[in-house]
Amino acid sequence: MPAAAFWQLIDQAVAAAPADNEGKEHFLMNALAAKPLEEIVAFELALRQHIIAADDYGLMAAQKIIDGYVTDDSWLYFRCWLIGQGQAVFAAALQNPDTLTAVVPGPYECDFESLLYVATAAYQRQTGKEEDDTFPRSVALSQGLDYDFMAAETQGEDWVEEDLPRMLPKLWKKFR
Repeated sequence: MPAAAFWQLIDQAVAAAPADNEGKEHFLMNALAAKPLEEIVAFELALRQHIIAADDYGLMAAQKIIDGYVTDDSWLYFRCWLIGQGQAVFAAALQNPDTLTAVVPGPYECDFESLLYVATAAYQRQTGKEEDDTFPRSVALSQGLDYDFMAAETQGEDWVEEDLPRMLPKLWKKFR
């Protein structure tokens, strides 16, 4: 799935349910379930590529300011939330995480874990099978798209908490 098609689907979900992750999840699952299996797998591949692309210390600093902590799970779900905001928000945040000041609803609200499961659910709905090696997650892992245990190093420059007010002054002002 080309990046443009991936973002078109995400942006359609945002338009259908702007502030409702459950609504976005249902929109995406239904839209994917109507597509050929190869496109469902391609969506998973694109999703993982964007999750990996967002593995950046600047964005992690943003999450730290917003929520006050970062764990492996919260960091993953934050990146899913960021993708779930649409292409424009995602691209802007990759360039300057301080742009999130305008879109973050509040602390502990930047979590879209269920985005990780839409391709699998759509694939299962269409095939009627239990998850096996043909499912999107397995295909993605076989292609080296791991955002978890075998993930590449986080990009960018690491930080310490004292750096945060200087790094992201707008987010710091809003959440601290």
